[in-house]
Amino acid sequence: MTTDLAKAPIADAPSAWAPLRGRIYRTLFIAQLVSNIGLWMQTVGSQWFLVEHDSSATVVALVQTASLLPTLFFALLAGGLADLLDRRRLLIAVSTYTAAVAAMTAVLAFTDVLTPTTLLAMTFLLGCGSALSSPAWQAIQPELVPAEQIPAASALGGVTVNGARAIGPAIGGVIVAAAGPAAVFAINALTFVVILGALAWWRRPADDRTVDRERLGRSMLTGLHYMQSAPIVRRILLRSALFAFPASALWALLPLASSQHLHFGASGYGLVLGMLGVGAVSGVALYPRLRKSMSANNLLALSAVTYAVGVVAVAYLPAGAAVPLLLLSGAAWIATLTTLNASIQLSLAHWVRARGMSIYLLVFMGSQALGSFVWGVIASQVGFAAALLMSAALLVATAASVAVVPLRADTGTLPRGVSAAWPTPTVVFGPEPDDGPVVISMTYRVRPESVADFDRAMVAVGKARRRTGGYSWGLFRDGTDPALRVEQFTAPSWGDFERQHRERWTDSDHQRITEALEYTVTGATEKEEHLFGLPATR
Repeated sequence: MTTDLAKAPIADAPSAWAPLRGRIYRTLFIAQLVSNIGLWMQTVGSQWFLVEHDSSATVVALVQTASLLPTLFFALLAGGLADLLDRRRLLIAVSTYTAAVAAMTAVLAFTDVLTPTTLLAMTFLLGCGSALSSPAWQAIQPELVPAEQIPAASALGGVTVNGARAIGPAIGGVIVAAAGPAAVFAINALTFVVILGALAWWRRPADDRTVDRERLGRSMLTGLHYMQSAPIVRRILLRSALFAFPASALWALLPLASSQHLHFGASGYGLVLGMLGVGAVSGVALYPRLRKSMSANNLLALSAVTYAVGVVAVAYLPAGAAVPLLLLSGAAWIATLTTLNASIQLSLAHWVRARGMSIYLLVFMGSQALGSFVWGVIASQVGFAAALLMSAALLVATAASVAVVPLRADTGTLPRGVSAAWPTPTVVFGPEPDDGPVVISMTYRVRPESVADFDRAMVAVGKARRRTGGYSWGLFRDGTDPALRVEQFTAPSWGDFERQHRERWTDSDHQRITEALEYTVTGATEKEEHLFGLPATR
């Protein structure tokens, strides 16, 4: 009997720091932390550069939009590449590109030719590197730790961002005040050397593939089909968007609140961001305890309300009261991200993990990017305080929505190992991988008293066929024998069909067909046929 992770607390969660015992995970964790410290220093430098140039609230908020918008353009491409290529080599290539862009930004700043427009353009280019690498970073986590440590690894992944947020802004604010934004841009470029060194040291095992790789375009389309037919994952995406859109207001408008309401300079702004980061790191340590005492859905609701408290505090309370409350917002942020991230990593099949994570990042960061722009526009019209109050009200509504659209009951509980139960197809000739399309037809003889039950069970089978690459699925009744049912679906090619049953058909998918076969006379498929499309008919 499986445990309902969405509704039930976890009784025996591993230590929050358990993944760091692994040498490979620890090395890559430290490298990411150093690089993210540089990125947060750059964020402080960028936003303060715009504040000093008297940029409007919309322009200042566009720093967040410019860094996150590339996810909308490249997330699917990045996920497809990370599932098709060697992830280590992909990360090395993208990190090299990002280091070059960071170095160019520093050069433009040192030569006094950097303008607000140019800065936003370079921020967008840096965001392109992040968008192309993020799915690969997310997808390698299950390679580095055992399944029971994935929630802890997800939380620690947040530490690489939020621990950096605690350290980077504080350091960046001091350096900006002392030496100007150009200095932090240069330091950010140097931090990528650490990432490249760690990736060069890591010897990732080669992928074990039994069939040819699919083409990139087909890979991206298959990933979309998977998400469309995965209700568990779709619900996680919805919860991500509901939180990220209103939560983005704090990140987008914090520079204005810091300078206009809290009356801080660059160093003070770094302190404010640092408090959010400290709260997030504290949240990592508290997360296992919270998950022992409450369900994932209750934790999402509590985190949304807690985050809203910090949003209101920054808008209306004096610095002495507002800054400590940002600790709560930081802890709530990491609790939400950890819950959603762990849920989706445990729910995705291994063969589509990078593509699934890319769509998750597209939804979460895309909602942040859109939100940053929207909240910037609203702040330009009604002021930052009113905009933050509106976002807090939406966060409270997000918490209440858990009662209507919670994480689904079987989130993170389905077995995701590849099933070997699908028999090898028998054909009288040797098809080429590109031969197709292929129509797969399966005939079942159902017990007369169980026809309705069989038809209902096959609905879940149809979703499994679509998730694993099939399309045009249908279940048909024989016109002369009411006990016969014929299932048909189409694979784009013979290679796609082989990938479907050799690499994609998981144990949970096999459970679905097994449940349906219990209503048949023999407990097995009566006949399976493979029909190949002829060239003249395509």
